[in-house]
Amino acid sequence: MNRLLIKLFEKYNIIPLDGAWGTELSRRGLPAGETPEKWNLDFPDKVAEIPKAYADNGAIIVITNTFGGNRFKLEKSGLGDKLAEINKKGAEISKNVVDNNTYVFASVGPTGEFLQPLGLISKEEMEKVFGEQILALKNGGADGIIIETMTDIEEASCALRAAKSVAPDLPVAVSITFDKGLNGYATMMGVTPEQAATHFDSAGADIIGTNCGNGIENMIEVVKELRKFTDKPIWARPNAGVPQLINGETVFPATPEEMADKVTELINAGANMIGGCCGTTPEQIKEISKSCNLK
Repeated sequence: MNRLLIKLFEKYNIIPLDGAWGTELSRRGLPAGETPEKWNLDFPDKVAEIPKAYADNGAIIVITNTFGGNRFKLEKSGLGDKLAEINKKGAEISKNVVDNNTYVFASVGPTGEFLQPLGLISKEEMEKVFGEQILALKNGGADGIIIETMTDIEEASCALRAAKSVAPDLPVAVSITFDKGLNGYATMMGVTPEQAATHFDSAGADIIGTNCGNGIENMIEVVKELRKFTDKPIWARPNAGVPQLINGETVFPATPEEMADKVTELINAGANMIGGCCGTTPEQIKEISKSCNLK
């Protein structure tokens, strides 16, 4: 196991993670359609409020405003030339507002492109794109990397190989988004929890996880499936319930207490690191972290 993870699990049985970033940026004024990562340069103080709020409410690991910080996405916004600056700054923002007992896992999301033969991108090019982002995140002081909201096992594998190449000392989590269908859980690309856990366990991921796509009830089922096929730590960040459209606004209905009430079940299912994804607020993380710390 990675040295940082050994240190963390010697201190905590269950590690509280942070919550949503997109909805928190929106609450602070990020307009719909604007590139969130640009705020690392334009409004760093507003971005910094998010990891600080999560850390103040019990999160031991917080992430970064770099989910879409890869070249393919940034070039579409005319920001390709600022890639290194945006990612380095994103890691620095989170790192600078937490103390030595809180750690920063830098967020790396999907590129939005398809690998050959479905798309035009080779594995070598995809790996290079992830590598330049992850190197900048490392240079910003990230303690770990979270490859998240992935649906394609090959794209996530490119990101994992890139992380192990350019930041070999950092722990790397790979988190997959599953949906529930008639035949059980799978990603939009057809990857099952069994396939994901088996593949990334052997591929060298330090942590295997799941985020987004599901509220905490469904996440419990997904974690049970992952746990059958890996002994690695499992990272779980469920949404704050199933989103609802109320008065033209997307609302995530799960209350802090409702999410916290399910934490014990999530732990029993096999999760070792628990936070939240879309719609999850610092208030929910406060209650989740209390439930984690009881174990």
